[in-house]
Amino acid sequence: MRRIITLTVMNRPGVLNRITNLFSKRNYNIESITVGHSEIEDRSRITCIVNVESVQIAEQITKQLNKQIDVIKVQDITDQSVVARELALVKVAVLPATRSEIYSLIEPFRASIIDIGKDSLVIQLTGETNKIEAFLELIKPYGIKEIARTGTTAFARGTQPADQGNRNYSIV
Repeated sequence: MRRIITLTVMNRPGVLNRITNLFSKRNYNIESITVGHSEIEDRSRITCIVNVESVQIAEQITKQLNKQIDVIKVQDITDQSVVARELALVKVAVLPATRSEIYSLIEPFRASIIDIGKDSLVIQLTGETNKIEAFLELIKPYGIKEIARTGTTAFARGTQPADQGNRNYSIV
């Protein structure tokens, strides 16, 4: 089962390495991980997407992450109402005859062309993972030359439905 775990950590050298080592030592695979500065100057926010067999394993992961010295807050936000986005850059082969077809595919996905070459286009697309996967399936027949994806970045919405059982783990 796919779980979204967010962490707030101190922005210090080696923190990301310690986090990923924790997953590696326990043989948990990270599907994607994104890291960036948070709203507080010396803190970063990490979003990990992991695929685990049960909720108990996800709970075990969050408890172990909380034991890390530079980790301030850990949340499994999978069961919450979340905002989640991923960025994809896709370089597509383009022939003069197919250029307008590709333009017509881009518009419904609210993607944008950020570079035009003689025989290729670079398309930027943001959205949920399913949206990006659907776009890639449509554009695949034209010839994808390169793909770069960021992985999912997410956090919980400001207001959560009252009946959800939130699983928040924090040492703060």
